[in-house]
Amino acid sequence: MNSTKMFPESLMMSYGYKPALSEGAIKCPIFQTSTFVFNKAEEGKRFFEVAYGLKEKEEGEELGLIYSRLNNPDLEILENRLCLWDQAEDCAVFESGMSAISTAMMEFMEPGDVLLYSKPVYGGTDHFINHFLKKYKIEAIGFMAGETEEMIIDRIVSAGMGERISMIHIETPANPTNALIDIEMCSRIKKYFSTASKDIILSVDNTYMGPLWQHPLQHGADIVLYSATKYIGGHSDVIAGACLGSQELISRVKGLRTFLGNMAGPWTGWLLMRSLETLKVRMDQQAANAKVVADFLNTHPKVENVYYLGNVADHGSSSEKEILTKQFSSYGAMIAFDVKGNEADAFAFLNNLKLIKLAVSLGGTESLAEHPQTMTHADVDPADKIAMNITEKLVRLSIGVENHIDLVNDIEQSLAMV
Repeated sequence: MNSTKMFPESLMMSYGYKPALSEGAIKCPIFQTSTFVFNKAEEGKRFFEVAYGLKEKEEGEELGLIYSRLNNPDLEILENRLCLWDQAEDCAVFESGMSAISTAMMEFMEPGDVLLYSKPVYGGTDHFINHFLKKYKIEAIGFMAGETEEMIIDRIVSAGMGERISMIHIETPANPTNALIDIEMCSRIKKYFSTASKDIILSVDNTYMGPLWQHPLQHGADIVLYSATKYIGGHSDVIAGACLGSQELISRVKGLRTFLGNMAGPWTGWLLMRSLETLKVRMDQQAANAKVVADFLNTHPKVENVYYLGNVADHGSSSEKEILTKQFSSYGAMIAFDVKGNEADAFAFLNNLKLIKLAVSLGGTESLAEHPQTMTHADVDPADKIAMNITEKLVRLSIGVENHIDLVNDIEQSLAMV
């Protein structure tokens, strides 16, 4: 059979791994080693020439391993498998989602540049953009979901920032409200401000959809980013991140990764490979459960608004429905909703959950609930929180693989305590 014609979920068990190189082990072992032996000095010389960009890799040339800060079998096989979902040329895996995001931003921007980004984004990303990047004289200009292409371009031109934009970073659906951003629109904005000497990079944080339900590279993105801690890891037992795109761009990201030293280790690589084998079955179940939970919340008298992609399909604007149709293959498993009342009422709901756990993060097999305004997005500008509906009554749910009846019963009994 031709593996290139198989579905990714079929290839997650074996792609990129040769059992004969590991004593016939059916699963890739954990290569717990810092360095690798060269057969000859000439071989070591050649490996380093390519690794440091002194010479180009020749077509068909297979290079060996040098040192686990540069490459490791667990890491390389994992990266090869992740490429299958997004149809990417290359992938770089990191020890956290934030290290993937920060490394990419530092590689493609320099002092004096401007970053255009969507709002809201994950709280850690927001902090990095609005606090850390400022130290390096990199300015940021944000735009909200629902703003048109013309509005965004006019604001950039009016601010005199068009020539300085070097990167556009968006998160869609946005954390925590599932706000939708049109990737193709952002690709057009990228082309509008790009020049012959400067090609703006469009990056998309696809954590909310995982590698299964949305493929940004197919809609004009240059790189796609993940907190692999979430759906890719899927068991709340590993921290990791990933960046995917063309070989040219990812080679630059890997180059900076080498010197920052924030690549994933063999244990992380092995754990993620283990998780990829069940990625589709987990995410399919989570999405099915989320629909049942959302349907329940939509009719509950103590719930005001439910932020769920399935609701966009039923009640969204024409532009939102268009984005939903062309970008997503599922409504996902993330739900946010407003409890009628205030912070005390939202906390009462959270404090009385039994099955669903009160914790940040998302995408794991267990269902989680948190309060974005005071937790994951605590550091976001207060005015921005209000504009983005991150209020004191907003609760975010990450739906797991439990029985949907038990999830609904838990939510029902907890809302009764509000």
